[in-house]
Amino acid sequence: MLNVGTGNKAVALAARDARPGVVAAYPITPQTEIVEEIANQVGAGNLDARYIPVESEHSAMAACIGVAATGTRTFTATSSHGLVYMCEMLHWAAGARLPIVMANANRALGPGWNIGSEHSDSLSMRDSGWLQVYASTVQEAYDATIIAFRIAENENVLLPVMINLDGFLLTHITQAFESVDPSGYLPDINTPHAIDINNPGGYGTLTANTEHFKFRHDIMKGMKNSVPIIERAEEEFAKQFGRKYGMTEDYMAEDAEVIIIAMGTLGKEMEVAVDKLREEGIKAGSVRVRWFRPFPDLKEKFEGKDLIVIDRDYSFGFGGILANELRAKTCCDPYSVIAGLGGQDVTYDDIAVFVRDRKPGEEFWFGVSE
Repeated sequence: MLNVGTGNKAVALAARDARPGVVAAYPITPQTEIVEEIANQVGAGNLDARYIPVESEHSAMAACIGVAATGTRTFTATSSHGLVYMCEMLHWAAGARLPIVMANANRALGPGWNIGSEHSDSLSMRDSGWLQVYASTVQEAYDATIIAFRIAENENVLLPVMINLDGFLLTHITQAFESVDPSGYLPDINTPHAIDINNPGGYGTLTANTEHFKFRHDIMKGMKNSVPIIERAEEEFAKQFGRKYGMTEDYMAEDAEVIIIAMGTLGKEMEVAVDKLREEGIKAGSVRVRWFRPFPDLKEKFEGKDLIVIDRDYSFGFGGILANELRAKTCCDPYSVIAGLGGQDVTYDDIAVFVRDRKPGEEFWFGVSE
């Protein structure tokens, strides 16, 4: 079905179409429209689910954990300070191997107070055990939400998934998107360790030092197993609905001598910049990293190329998070550009300048004079 709406509406309709049994949520800008629309869908009878309006984001994730532990499909959404308020329960959800799906509207963390887009909120949770995918269009936000349930609930993964969409730049932009009937794509949820009142067990109990590391190792295996599961889930989605995705979205990268790398909505700006640079005779290409956890294998793709990494985030005392992930995984030394924090405007013309003025191995803060 063809729809016209914002990224927030697309995620809400995808959650409706995935048929969760429970949605527990607390509003926060710029995510609020997601949970409002889901509440409307429940109220109108379009979604047969229990909607729980809790008193905080911590409580929202705690409720989702309780529900998911019973083997029920569960969804929530948050943003920024709401996400970090959930921090304790995010680790709990992954540690309990619960396939919760959550949308996060990427927004800067204060102070100073700012509601513009920034990836620092989700990337601060990169080691929590959640899978993370970053969307760049309204259609992709819808599709990624549907696909996330299939991945999370796979018995070889059983880890929660976070769908990230740039605050306002994607949450509030209006585009046409197609919704689908995923009933033939999403099987009924089957959580093998779900609570069974006829077979009581212990949950969240104290683990000794002879056992705890094994639970951590199991999370590692689930994350590692997710790579082929993601690939199969996206291939099957393409077969059924005609839209193909991958661990990255590449644009004219195969023969490129210089590649621009970023996540989220900057991906589309990069493509326009590539077209502009090609007209100038610069063999540029772009790679938008979609899946940050698990992190894609990019070593062969980037070998022998000049790299410009644009980070809408920063790890203080370390540098751009995406740039340093790439350094660790590929041994490359990219030109690290810090740009777009707090919703700072970054155009394709700006990106083209980053390419022309690149200095491999150096860090550059866009808009700051030192």
